Amino acid sequence: MKHSIIILTVLATMSVSLKAQQSYDVAAYLYPAYAADDPRLRPFWPHGMGEWETVYNMQQRNPGHYWDRHPLWGYVNEADPAVMEMEIDQAADHGVNVFIFDWYWFDGRPFMETTLTNGFLKARNRDRMKFYLMWANHNVENYWDTRISKYGGENIIWKGGVDREEFEKICKRNIEMFFKQPNYYKIDGKPVFMIYEVTTFIEGIGGVDAAVDALKWFRAEVKKAGFPDLELQFTMWNQQFNYSGVDSAKSSQERPRDSFARKMGFNSMSHYQFCHFINVDDDYQVVLDQAYQEWDKLDEEFTIPYYPHISIGWDNSPRTGKSAVIRENTPERFEGALRKAKAWVDARPKLHPLITINSWNEWTETSYLQPDDVYGYGYLDAVKKVFVDE
Repeated sequence: MKHSIIILTVLATMSVSLKAQQSYDVAAYLYPAYAADDPRLRPFWPHGMGEWETVYNMQQRNPGHYWDRHPLWGYVNEADPAVMEMEIDQAADHGVNVFIFDWYWFDGRPFMETTLTNGFLKARNRDRMKFYLMWANHNVENYWDTRISKYGGENIIWKGGVDREEFEKICKRNIEMFFKQPNYYKIDGKPVFMIYEVTTFIEGIGGVDAAVDALKWFRAEVKKAGFPDLELQFTMWNQQFNYSGVDSAKSSQERPRDSFARKMGFNSMSHYQFCHFINVDDDYQVVLDQAYQEWDKLDEEFTIPYYPHISIGWDNSPRTGKSAVIRENTPERFEGALRKAKAWVDARPKLHPLITINSWNEWTETSYLQPDDVYGYGYLDAVKKVFVDE
């Protein structure tokens, strides 16, 4: 009997230990606009340092404005592999093990890609970090160029939608150039690819049925390249996905958004920013409480998995001079949100342990993990406490 008790105690201890050793994929979106070697950035930021220009000339453009922040690492060129090596080490040491690159394609060619191709993929320590692409297929309007952003976003510089021929060109290039990289992020062997604006994709490609057919083709191409399948994600917004050709709900038991997602062939979803589905002009805890409710709602409504998302903050005033603002978004409160996401994943053992964060470096939206002169390494240390130290 004594030996049985000892064995049971050891097994219980092992169970707790194994649970504690659960690994998580903490994925931070990376905005690739802080580069010095991409000539296509110059029309928006003529100083040659990408959108750092919007950060460091904020006070010059808006004297006395409350927004006055500076990066502790300086205004670095993230397309420099030496810089990216430092950032990879800092991210990995603090528990961030995946970068989700905002990836752009406008006017028949890639845009803001050098942070990935010249910086990240040429970093000597790139094996410490997985990566995948979120196709940021939104229209480009005035807001990047602070010289004209005050006039609003009605002027479309580039359209984010593409036709079928262009879509096939994009997919073939990404499969060869990125999916086959050894550190491209996969779930069950399937490379993950995220689409930012599903509505823009559908409108550009020619409607729901054309979009469904294009995505089926994409999936077949991924399999042809030797992968078991494609993990196709979409970015959840507040949109209702009301399109012709998609059955609408006839009763409270039906789930039209889930029906739409499955018709399109999506495998999973997450958010990109709290501002996409919450009134962010509020206290951070109020915003977080609404986000937690949304996680539960999506988990119940959809048959495909939802991966919990946490935004660090929101304040777009560096671009526009004024903005809705998340207030009191301290590192301590962010740490609490990380614990909530971790517990949410733990409560769903069949869910792949992926958590998304906005972001690694969205400085001009005031939602970044990188250290600054306000909180220092506070946000990075919060990730480390939850996912490394414990």
